[in-house]
Order: sequence, then structure tokens, then C-alpha cells
Amino acid sequence: MTAKHIYLRFLNIVHALEGGQNAPVMDLDAKKLLEMIFVRYAQDKPMTVTDAMALSQIASPATIHRKLDQLRELGMIDTAFEGKNRRTKYLVPTQAAHDYFESIGQAMHEALSHA
Repeated sequence: MTAKHIYLRFLNIVHALEGGQNAPVMDLDAKKLLEMIFVRYAQDKPMTVTDAMALSQIASPATIHRKLDQLRELGMIDTAFEGKNRRTKYLVPTQAAHDYFESIGQAMHEALSHA
């Protein structure tokens, strides 16, 4: 099986997951923002709200702000303070986000295991 076919199989599995009853409904900008928040968090470099607002490759600051609200409402992210510094808010993925990425990882594993 070619790399293209593996990727197409992965996309089909992900699309099936996203169509499920418990799947969060996110547009592409919100998904990209969540991915970036999650990667930074996994690298022990949590993203601040200010960092997120500067992600011009995703969208304008106003759109980013709406997407952050959307991700909070979906229960995918939360904000947290670090130590006694109450001025800087960090974006933290919730258990729902961890579960979401776990399901995506399982889809990737399934696509690769049938290669």
C-alpha cells in the first residue's frame, strides 16, 4: 500500500470519527489552533493567550479570540495561571482534548496497521 493510500485511509477513519455522536464540532481554524496549543503543551512550553492571538498564519486576532471561546465552550481547553503570576494566562488542553488526540492517534495506528 502506498503512502497516499495510507493517508487516505487515515482521513477516512478520522472523518468517520468526526461524524460520531460524541465528536466535538470544530472548524479547521479551531482544529489548527487546538493542535498548536496541544503541541506546545506537550513540549512543556504552554502557549499563552497572547501567543495564540499572534498566530496570524491561522487567522486574525479577532477570529483567534472567537476560536479560543469555541474551544473553551467545547471543553477542549482551559486557562491556567502559573505560580503566583496572575497576569499571564496559559492555554491548557483538557481531558477532552487528550481524548480527542488519543482517538486521532488510534486512527493513525489503524491506518498504518493495515498497510
